[in-house]
Amino acid sequence: MASMKTFRKPNLSISFPPPLVMIALIAIYLIWGSTYLGGAYALESFPPFMLVGIRLFFATIILVIVLRMRGMPFPPVREMINAAMIGGLMFGGGAGLVAAAQGMGVASGLASLAVAAVPIWATIFASFLGYRPTKVEMVGLAVGISGVALLNMENGLQSQPLGAFILLIGPMMWAFGSMMSNRLRMPDGFMGTVFQMIGGFLVLMVLSYLSGEQFPSNPSVVSTVAVVYLTLFGTLVAFSAYMYLVRTVRPALATSYAYVNPVIAVVLGMTIRAEPITSLGIIAMIVIVTGVILVMMGKQTEKVKCD
Repeated sequence: MASMKTFRKPNLSISFPPPLVMIALIAIYLIWGSTYLGGAYALESFPPFMLVGIRLFFATIILVIVLRMRGMPFPPVREMINAAMIGGLMFGGGAGLVAAAQGMGVASGLASLAVAAVPIWATIFASFLGYRPTKVEMVGLAVGISGVALLNMENGLQSQPLGAFILLIGPMMWAFGSMMSNRLRMPDGFMGTVFQMIGGFLVLMVLSYLSGEQFPSNPSVVSTVAVVYLTLFGTLVAFSAYMYLVRTVRPALATSYAYVNPVIAVVLGMTIRAEPITSLGIIAMIVIVTGVILVMMGKQTEKVKCD
């Protein structure tokens, strides 16, 4: 007797994420999208490398106190060193260089567009480490790189060639550090974050010293408030929300900030600080975001096929 096949009725209902997931998503969308504007205000008084270093210093102290109160032990020395090296790349080279580009006059919206290409660079570096991109990812890479090329033709970057170059290298270092973190034994949970921040802080202090930065003698109230906001919300709250999403939802949703943040950053920069952006910059944003979406769709498709 031939076996009878049963078919499931397709589920056409729309399901929304749980409330905590929605809150976490809104947090990383709005907070990380606004950190570029906050950085622009903070840089009015604080030099760039020192600024990021200050954020990491106080965020590290808060995290260590909380983790030790919860009885979290320190990880092995090798894991500490690995995390510090990764943090030197990501926070020291990545976030530090982006802040330096903003300190040279690059608008916060343009800086966010360059950072939006991190998933593109991460996929390229992963391919050198043995990962084979899917066809959809390859298309996304081509589209995203085209968007980066268009972005560097924007007037706001052409007038700051050194800032444009630094803004290109910074996100690449963040992406490279992210990929290398998967190759090294890292501390579990937030202890890994602590030693990444320590490594980033040390690199930033060296860069700050070599570039001759000095602590401002009379920082403005606006800049000081911006530093506090960046430390508490940009580093602690948003990063905690992101780690919750990584543990709770699929990767494509957890990393969706990559194509939401630049839109928020550009809108905030234009409306609050009247930062100019040309039609070419808008086109570059659309192209970069499209490339990132394609890369994430390609990764999600491959994951589904392998499951």
